[in-house]
Amino acid sequence: MPEQTARKLEVELGERSYPIYIGPGLRHQAKLYRRHIPGRQIMVVTNETVAPLYLQDVMEALDGFQVESVILPDGEIFKTLEVWQGIFDALLQQRFNRQCTLLALGGGVVGDMAGFAAACYQRGVSFLQLPTTLLAQVDSSVGGKTGVNHPLGKNMIGAFHQPRCVIADTETLNTLDQRQLAAGIGEVIKYGLIDDPEFFDWLEQNLDGLLKRDLAALGYAVERSCRDKARVVAADERESGRRALLNLGHTFGHAIETGMGYGEWLHGEAVATGICMAADLSRRLGWLSAGEQERVTALMRRVGLPVAPPAELGRERFLELMAVDKKVLEGKIRLVIPKGLGRSVVSDAFDPRALHDMLDEYQR
Repeated sequence: MPEQTARKLEVELGERSYPIYIGPGLRHQAKLYRRHIPGRQIMVVTNETVAPLYLQDVMEALDGFQVESVILPDGEIFKTLEVWQGIFDALLQQRFNRQCTLLALGGGVVGDMAGFAAACYQRGVSFLQLPTTLLAQVDSSVGGKTGVNHPLGKNMIGAFHQPRCVIADTETLNTLDQRQLAAGIGEVIKYGLIDDPEFFDWLEQNLDGLLKRDLAALGYAVERSCRDKARVVAADERESGRRALLNLGHTFGHAIETGMGYGEWLHGEAVATGICMAADLSRRLGWLSAGEQERVTALMRRVGLPVAPPAELGRERFLELMAVDKKVLEGKIRLVIPKGLGRSVVSDAFDPRALHDMLDEYQR
């Protein structure tokens, strides 16, 4: 198969810096893997949906290494400590050493679990990300956040552990169903709202191409999103400040995911709704105009994403779930709130009555 040209970005983190390769057909390119694998042992971590599609391609590209695989059940509901331990079972049964590499082949759940296992196995081994969903390509595969869920809170158990590289094969997006594609676009829209107003304008103008899976449009959206995220991560690797902006919509979204039961809502769906809720709150605070709020909501509707939370989650339940969020400090809920289309802030300096009124409004 002829090799496709890969676009390359760099996540600048000193000695932990690594490249992101973006382009179609990259899973076949052996040289992209080999330059980032320090030893001879590779454990491919994937799931039962992705394995039949792409595991053989990856195994062939890694010819000459000792390659084993562990196939996890598919779904957010399985992002648990119990399922995660199965990765260690496979590593220990195959006698993998400290020079081994884990390769995450799948969406965000696979990437988070494989990365967390790599952070812990023999106190830290190498791992590579080969994300196969749009959401994973633009968000979870970049930045080194790894972990699993707890019944009381999403992603509350984990570690920062940077991959040695990210290989975003845009060709794999062709096998996503429309719901998964839409969920990924919700995360793409987030980047435009955080600090890239020109990208938000581009998304309004080019959304139809993304929904039709135009490879050029998808490639551009992945590259622009990764570039935006890499810039934020390079400035604040461990989320002590600016990186929290990447959680726009996530405090509300995580509450929806936890409250409704993991897997009922896709992560991107919950985040899209959370972004609409943050825009609603911002309008109530006088930070966004009604017209700007409507542009956010209208774009999410065009994608086919939900724009309001489930009515069964009342105000008190929302506040209870939000209180578990990692951004809560000294009992105060901090939220990422847009102050314009392309400028967001992290703040606890907002009138709680506006938040309560908004949450009550969704129950009427």
